[in-house]
Amino acid sequence: MKTFNTCLSVVVSFFIAVLATHPIIAQTAPTAWSGQITYEGIHKIDPTKLKFLDANGELMKPGDPNWPKDIPDNRMSEQKVLINGTYAKVTRDDEVMRQVTGPGGQSRVMGRPFTERTFIDLRDLKKVTILTVGKDADAKTYQAEAPIQRVSGWQLTDQTRKIAGYTCQKATVPYKNESYTVWITTELPFTYSPIQELTPDTGTVLLIEGSKEQFRAIKVAKTKPDASVAKPSVQAQSVTMDQLAEIRQKAIAEFIEKNGRPGFGG
Repeated sequence: MKTFNTCLSVVVSFFIAVLATHPIIAQTAPTAWSGQITYEGIHKIDPTKLKFLDANGELMKPGDPNWPKDIPDNRMSEQKVLINGTYAKVTRDDEVMRQVTGPGGQSRVMGRPFTERTFIDLRDLKKVTILTVGKDADAKTYQAEAPIQRVSGWQLTDQTRKIAGYTCQKATVPYKNESYTVWITTELPFTYSPIQELTPDTGTVLLIEGSKEQFRAIKVAKTKPDASVAKPSVQAQSVTMDQLAEIRQKAIAEFIEKNGRPGFGG
């Protein structure tokens, strides 16, 4: 009996020692985060890439007498990212309509010849794009899904700063033949970047700075879960991202040919 009690005492002492050095921690699943990030974009305008038509419907070039004189140096954009757990829905203001200006100050608002919805699988870092061309009975819907293609060569620094209320760490990475500065926070429980190629291994990008473009998070707000953020179940023709780009460009070309008029450019 003494031998049994001695053995039991040794076993109990062993487990007490183990618990003291290796405490049991309750494993809990990450809390699902729902909310919205609003980014403000600034994009430098390259006049050589703008297209304007003269009174005869001919394509003008920079330097022509009727070439617009009041082209701004930059254009502004807004990107809203609605997040619900492991999925995000991305909307941009330039996907809704755009202002088209021609010589003499004429202007009009043109809608896009298609509707496009973009979703991001935040867990597997995949992009899902749903494109619908045409309306009503003539509408055709296409869906493309592909992993986010990320650049390499990241250099993380020790420099930090607050952006939209979150502590971010500075990183640099080569992109578009220059070095971009990217500010990343790990205080949000998902990985995302307003420029998909500049998505880090971990963390949420709240500021991107390049010589020709910039994206800054101006607001991060938690909200109630939104069911519309989930990957939609739609009847669509499955295509590749390259095929989707061709379909999009074809729709734009046909729209311009049908609705374009002298004096306006894209």
